Amino acid sequence: MTVSTEPVIVIGRTGQLALELQKARWPADVQVEFLGRDRVDLARPAEIRKLEAKRPRLIINAAAFTAVDAAESAREEAFAVNRDGAAELAAVCSKIGAALIHLSTDYVFDGNQSAAYWEEDPVNPLSVYGQSKAAGESAVRDRLDRHVILRTAWVYSSVGRNFVRTMLRLGSERDRLTIVDDQHGCPTYAADLAGAVIDIAAALVLGRSDGFGTFHFCGKGRTTWYGFAVDIFKAARERGMKTPSVVIPIATEAYPTPARRPRNSALDCAKIQRTYGIAPRVWQEALGECLDQIRAAAPA
Repeated sequence: MTVSTEPVIVIGRTGQLALELQKARWPADVQVEFLGRDRVDLARPAEIRKLEAKRPRLIINAAAFTAVDAAESAREEAFAVNRDGAAELAAVCSKIGAALIHLSTDYVFDGNQSAAYWEEDPVNPLSVYGQSKAAGESAVRDRLDRHVILRTAWVYSSVGRNFVRTMLRLGSERDRLTIVDDQHGCPTYAADLAGAVIDIAAALVLGRSDGFGTFHFCGKGRTTWYGFAVDIFKAARERGMKTPSVVIPIATEAYPTPARRPRNSALDCAKIQRTYGIAPRVWQEALGECLDQIRAAAPA
């Protein structure tokens, strides 16, 4: 077996995806190095340029400014990380002949269409976060041909800050919750997303694919935040966890937030299956696995 001496570098160590990429099993012939913000801050171009000395074959950008509402009042910071950082990574990859996997978001779309979004559908982000990520996509495309832009949606995991853990916390504290029921999307388990990233990375590093471009990956099936919450609490009750007695669907207007969110950001994942053979699993199945992990980690 030939082991690649040119490493795969993952930018990010503490985010949901980065943590799952660290836990996951990589091919034995792929060397991986994880670099957190203390090593590579995407808002500092000079730190990004230091990656040239490592001569990686592939860089995976799993870091981003992801605080959707906070970005509305921190536009400069969001763009520095999500646009300018991505641009510098792409420039470095172009200079040293490396490929780049860059994570992006469903929030690049405005949500005005009823069908799931294809990769070729026009972007029209509603929020500063979405605008910064769309700008990051354009920056990568302009600077590097050998890129994979991987859009995902509604990511959750057994750790960190995400909708599943927030619902479980609120459900243990309150008997009545109101949840938005007119925003539609596809929940994505971070462990499943990590598996897709690894499959793409292995194919690129080991020369089994030249499938560059933009792709979508998310859980199979769509729901609303209310529908997601109802299924979270159903699965939680089955595992003996405390849940609220009443969950009430509400309109977006009844829960105002600084950032506007698309009413529909469901993603079509047919292209990634055609190109890489990656087929997302039904999101409810992945949710059950996530809750099993949360339950197992809870204090006795």
